[in-house]
Amino acid sequence: MAAAARKKKRAPRAGGIRFPFKPFLAMLLVIAAIAFAYWFVVVRHTVKTVRVDGCTRYTDEELSGMVINGFLSRNTLYLRHKYKNGITGIPFIEKIDVRVTGDDAVWLIVYEKSTAGFIEYLGQYMYFDREGIVVEASKERAQGVPQVLGLDFEYVVMNEPLPVGDESVFRLILNITQLLEKYGLQADRIFFDASYRVYLYFDGVEAELGDSSYIDEKLEQLVHILPSLDNKRGILRMKDYTPVTKNIT
Repeated sequence: MAAAARKKKRAPRAGGIRFPFKPFLAMLLVIAAIAFAYWFVVVRHTVKTVRVDGCTRYTDEELSGMVINGFLSRNTLYLRHKYKNGITGIPFIEKIDVRVTGDDAVWLIVYEKSTAGFIEYLGQYMYFDREGIVVEASKERAQGVPQVLGLDFEYVVMNEPLPVGDESVFRLILNITQLLEKYGLQADRIFFDASYRVYLYFDGVEAELGDSSYIDEKLEQLVHILPSLDNKRGILRMKDYTPVTKNIT
C-alpha cells in the first residue's frame, strides 16, 4: 500500500506542457515600447518643414543644408538641444537662431554680418562693415557687394578697422551702397582717388561722380541714363551735376 502510494505521488499531472505566458507578454511589451519610441523620435519628430528668414547671402536650400546635414540633424528633438545657443561660424553670418516651431517644423532666423564693400588682399576678398571693420575673409566673391579700390592701407587684420587715412570714407561707402540698393543699381566697383572723389563702374561705363555732394541725386540720374547705354563703353562726367545745373556729359 505504501509503495503504491509513493508511485501514485510521483505520477505526472494531467494537462500537458504549460505555455510561458509571462515571458511572452514581457517580450510584447518590449517590442511595443521600441515601436513607440521609433515612431515618437524618428517619425513624429523628423524635420519636414524649414522656414528661413533674414538670409540674402545663401538660398534657403543652401542654408538648410548647412544646419540639417545628417541623420540626427533631421530630428527636431536633437536640433532643439544641439543649437539651443544658436549657430555661428558660417561665412557672412553673425548668428542663426534655431527655433523648433512644431514636432516636424524648424524656423531659422538669420542675422547677417553687415558688409559695405570688399578689398582684395593677399589673394583673398576682405569684407568690411560700415565702420571699416574687417568682418570676413573669403576666396569667393559675394554677389551684390561692390569692390572698393583706391583705399591706401599697409595691412589688414580681421575684426579691426582698415587702417586708412580718413575713416569717414566708410560712411560714404555705406551711403553709396545703400543708395545703389535704393535705386536698384549694381556697381561692379567703387573707386576713390587721392582726394576721395568717387567713381562707379557699371560694366563698360565709368560714372565720375566727384565729391559726395548731391550723391543721392546723381545716382537717381543714373537710373535713367544707364539703360540707354547698354553694351556701350565710356565715361559719364557727373562731378559738376547739381539739381539746378543738371550738367552731365
